[in-house]
Amino acid sequence: MRGRGAVWQLGSLLVCVALILAWQAVAQARLVSPVFLPPPTRVWAALVRGVESGVIVQKLAGTVLRMIEGWALASVLGVALGALIGTSRAARQWLGPTLEFLRPLPSSAIIPVAIALFGLSNGMVLGVIGFGALWPMLLATVHGFAAVEPRLYEVGRALGLSRWAVIRKVALPSAMPDILAGARLGLTVALVLAGVGEMLAGRDGLGQWILLAARAFRAPDLYAGVVLFGLLGYASALVIGLVERRALRWRQG
Repeated sequence: MRGRGAVWQLGSLLVCVALILAWQAVAQARLVSPVFLPPPTRVWAALVRGVESGVIVQKLAGTVLRMIEGWALASVLGVALGALIGTSRAARQWLGPTLEFLRPLPSSAIIPVAIALFGLSNGMVLGVIGFGALWPMLLATVHGFAAVEPRLYEVGRALGLSRWAVIRKVALPSAMPDILAGARLGLTVALVLAGVGEMLAGRDGLGQWILLAARAFRAPDLYAGVVLFGLLGYASALVIGLVERRALRWRQG
C-alpha cells in the first residue's frame, strides 16, 4: 500500500511539473502577452522578492488569521447547532424551515448586507467568512448526529448516562467523520471568502495584494499571490487530513 501511495504521489508531482513546463513554453512562445501571462521564472522571482522584503509574508499572515478566525467561529456554531438539530426531532421541526431558507443563499449575496451592517471593516470580512463556512459544518454535523443508530441512545439512557454524556461519549465519536469532512470543506470556503473580503474591504492580505497588483499591471506579483493562495489551500488540506487520521485512528483498528 505504501508503494502504491508513493507512485500516486510521484505521478501527481509529475503532473504539476508538466503544467509548469507547459506554462513556461506558452509564455516563451508569447502566445499570450507577457503583460497578462509572465513566465514561471518571473513569478518565482516576484515571490522570492516579496518574501525577502517581508511584505508578502505579512499579507499571507493576515489572510491566514482571517481564514482561521472565521472558520473557527463557523465550526463552533456549526457543531453546536448541528448537534442540537441532529439529536432533537423538535429542534429539526422548529429550525428546519429557517435553515432551508438561509442555506441556499450564496455568500456573495450577503456581502452588501454585511457592508451595510459593519461597513468595510474586518468584522464584515469575518462575518462573511463565518456565514459561508457555517453551512458545510452545520449540514455535515446534522447528518452525522442524525445517522447515529437510535439504539445507541437507548443503551446510553439504560446505563443512566445524562443527555450530554450520551452526546459526548456515544453520538460525537460516531458523527466525527462527517464533522471532519465538513471542517475540510468549510476551511476551503473560508479561504476563498477571505480573499474576496480583502479585495472588497481593502483589508491587508493576499486578496488586497492580488487586486492592487492587477490594477498596476504587475502580473508577476499577481500570479505570486495566486500561487500562495493555492499553496495555502493545499497546506490547509494536509493539516485537516492529519487531524482526521489521528482523530479517526480508532476506525482503522
